[in-house]
Amino acid sequence: MDTQIITADKPLMAQARPRKPAPFLPMSRAEMDALGWDACDIVLVTGDAYVDHPSFGMAIIGRLLEAQGFRVGIIAQPDWHSAEPFRALGKPKVFFGVTGGNMDSMVNRYTADRRLRHDDAYTAGGEGGKRPDRCTIVYAQRCREAFKDVPIVLGGIEASLRRIAHYDYWSDKVRRSVLADAKADLLLYGNAERAVVEVAQRLAAGEAPRELDDIRGVALFRRVPEGYSELHADDLDSADEGASRKPGATVIRLPALEQVEQDREAYARASRVLHRESNPGNARPLVQRHGDRDLWLNPPPIPLTTEEMDAVYDLPYARAPHPSYGEARIPAWEMIKFSVTIMRGCFGGCTFCSITEHEGRIIQNRSEGSILREIEKIRDKTPGFTGVISDIGGPTANMYRMACKDPKVEAACRRPSCVFPEICPNLNTSHDDLIRLYRKVRETRGIKKVMVASGVRYDLAVESPEYIKELVTHHVGGYLKIAPEHTERGPLDKMMKPGIGAYDRFKRMFDAAAEQAGKKYYLIPYFIAAHPGTTDEDMMNLALWLKKNRYRADQVQTFLPSPMATATAMYHTGVNPLRGVRHGGSDKVDAIKGLRQRRLHKAFLRYHDPDNWPVLREALIEMGRRDLIGSQPHQLVPAHQPPGTGKAAGTKRPVRSGGKTQKFTTKGVRLMK
Repeated sequence: MDTQIITADKPLMAQARPRKPAPFLPMSRAEMDALGWDACDIVLVTGDAYVDHPSFGMAIIGRLLEAQGFRVGIIAQPDWHSAEPFRALGKPKVFFGVTGGNMDSMVNRYTADRRLRHDDAYTAGGEGGKRPDRCTIVYAQRCREAFKDVPIVLGGIEASLRRIAHYDYWSDKVRRSVLADAKADLLLYGNAERAVVEVAQRLAAGEAPRELDDIRGVALFRRVPEGYSELHADDLDSADEGASRKPGATVIRLPALEQVEQDREAYARASRVLHRESNPGNARPLVQRHGDRDLWLNPPPIPLTTEEMDAVYDLPYARAPHPSYGEARIPAWEMIKFSVTIMRGCFGGCTFCSITEHEGRIIQNRSEGSILREIEKIRDKTPGFTGVISDIGGPTANMYRMACKDPKVEAACRRPSCVFPEICPNLNTSHDDLIRLYRKVRETRGIKKVMVASGVRYDLAVESPEYIKELVTHHVGGYLKIAPEHTERGPLDKMMKPGIGAYDRFKRMFDAAAEQAGKKYYLIPYFIAAHPGTTDEDMMNLALWLKKNRYRADQVQTFLPSPMATATAMYHTGVNPLRGVRHGGSDKVDAIKGLRQRRLHKAFLRYHDPDNWPVLREALIEMGRRDLIGSQPHQLVPAHQPPGTGKAAGTKRPVRSGGKTQKFTTKGVRLMK
């Protein structure tokens, strides 16, 4: 496919057939009866509690399909031990839509140390255990048992990040595409509004799932059609990596499932090629052999225009949890009910993060009018609102309306990041539109304070002193969380993050703006332990930096290898897919896999905790750094252990029946649709 500026053939809502919206999408036969429905056209099955709000994926997809004239029901967190709960709304006429929810179910249920979590922010009462491991697979199989001839369409972040053969951290092995394990018909990856509308319309018109092989953002099993040229990225003795351009229809063949299971360089090659083929302007189809079948991935979906984003967020959401939950608190809803999403996507490309793989790196923006209308709805309709907007942002706080200066350059670009190793000169980094939006929101009647809780991309913020002044003067409440992630160049290069100098510059500007505003505000920096490419010396230097700057981390972040992330490929393979991958020519990366070393890296982040001093003393002695043991200001840990401390160091912590394990803040895996 030639590089071109690509637009959708028709607007998202071009064939909308408005019907009277349901107060909530029905979750029971009684609600269907009240609406006068004899059957649902589409039933969405989700691993989350049903909250009818645009921060929850099943609500967006459900309301969007409702606007297309379909009768949509929801089965939320069903008992998966039998097929009966999946028959609760009867047989859907068009398809079952299955999603794990706003998070990958394994990330949701387990910590970075593979310990079971006992809570779930997306469940009523915060109760854990309401969804199975790999719930997309389990739900799809139960749907097939319930009604074997109904098409099953997978979507959501769990399906999106497991669309090809992928390393699964929790089983420590390469698993095949979730589409194969779920035995579903189609998989929609990324922000799937365009795809799900077209899939629904064409299935309703009588087409078979296998005929929907021309829809962007769709994965399915199919043969390579006649007339296609194959570019062989599976040839690891070639430096080309399938990057050559040929006229006519072409498809890139990734290393097969069997190859990536047995050859770690083949896995790294597949990861590199998939990430390179992520720009809707120039991406080509990908194909990967799974046994005797070919898994086919069409190019990524075309980003929504501002008008289309507005239409999605203006749908008639009830903006509340389904009434069946009664007074039970749903923690994720409590967290976001006074917040506003203004954009999607991220062009940062951080290797540990799954935003780019799911939402893409082209920013999709809402208009000021749509954002202000939502704020007025929060003010007028959300119980408990006190005039404070808890967050206005998105995957990042300050990429609103940023884009490449030239659409032709954007369509041709194959860089994984617009800001690493330096900010691209073609990137428009103006914060003017965002500043104007902040001011209009503050002027809205009934709004007392607007907070910015989304992560601020500080290397962009320093390009706009006016933005930092606006942020500090009006939108910070005591402290601002920021994510330099590390201080050392080695791990930062593997993360594709800027050097600590950019953070230092932002801090100086932040402190100056706070002083000018007469405020006493603080930055709270986040760091990651045990990221691929991090040495013990790197963590020691980070600990010294933390002590010098008087930072004490209460919660530590340990790298969690989420499916399909570039850093996960580094962790699994020991190869750096940011550079060329081929036999005999790959760049090696050290991965921190042993529990002892992972705990050591966490201990360096919490150098001030007496329980960590024994293991840190032992490590410093092994590293030849006895000079850092003592009570002097430049030293990291004291030479002597205070009585009653350090008992747990180096020992296995006992697990009490029903007890809670330590919680870890996990960076890089967002709570997303």
